[in-house]
Amino acid sequence: MTDQIARIRITLEDMKPAIWRRVELPVTNSLKTLHLAIQACMLFENYHLFRFEVGDAAYGIRFRDDDAYMIRTRDAANVRIGTLVERGVTSFIYTYDFGDNWRHRVEIEEVTSAIPATDYPRFVDGERRAPPEDVGGTPGFEDFLKAMAKPRHPERASMIQWYGGVFDPADISPDEVNTRMAKLAKRRAQGKLANASSPSRGD
Repeated sequence: MTDQIARIRITLEDMKPAIWRRVELPVTNSLKTLHLAIQACMLFENYHLFRFEVGDAAYGIRFRDDDAYMIRTRDAANVRIGTLVERGVTSFIYTYDFGDNWRHRVEIEEVTSAIPATDYPRFVDGERRAPPEDVGGTPGFEDFLKAMAKPRHPERASMIQWYGGVFDPADISPDEVNTRMAKLAKRRAQGKLANASSPSRGD
C-alpha cells in the first residue's frame, strides 16, 4: 500500500515579507517529527521548547508540572498527522522558543500518494531566511536585519561577529535544508526497519 503524504506549509507569523517553508511528511508521522522537520527547514537548532496548539489541545514535551501553569500539554510523539487529517484539522499553530516566541501558522494543504523511491520527510520550497537563534524575538530580529543591511550601521560589526557571518535574508540555504531533511528521513527509515523486525512494536 502506498504511503499517504501530507503537504504542509509553515509560515512564520508577523513577518513581512513572509518567511515560509513547504514540506511533505507521511501522515503516519507524529507531531514530534513535524517539529523536527520544521527545525530542519527553518535551520533552527532545536535548543528550546516547542508547542503545537490544535484547537483547545496543546502538544509538545510533557512535564509533570504543566497543570500548575494551567496548560495541559500532551506528548507530541503520541499524535499522528493523519489523526489531525481525520478530524478535519487543516490549520494550527506551532510555537518555538517561548522567549523569542516564534509563532508559525501550519497549514495542511493536501494529502496525496507518496512518490515512489522518494525519501520522506522532504523539503519542497520556501522563501526568506528564518531568524537566528536567540536574536531577541521580532523586535530583535528587525534590529538585526537593519544592522546587516547597512554597511555603516554602528552595530553591524558586532552583529556579524555574534552571528558568525553576514546574514542574507533571501538565502534559505536549500542544500543545508535538504541535508538536514535527509538525515531526518534516514532516521525514519531506520525506525521503520526496526519496527518491522520487532513483532511486538507497531509502526
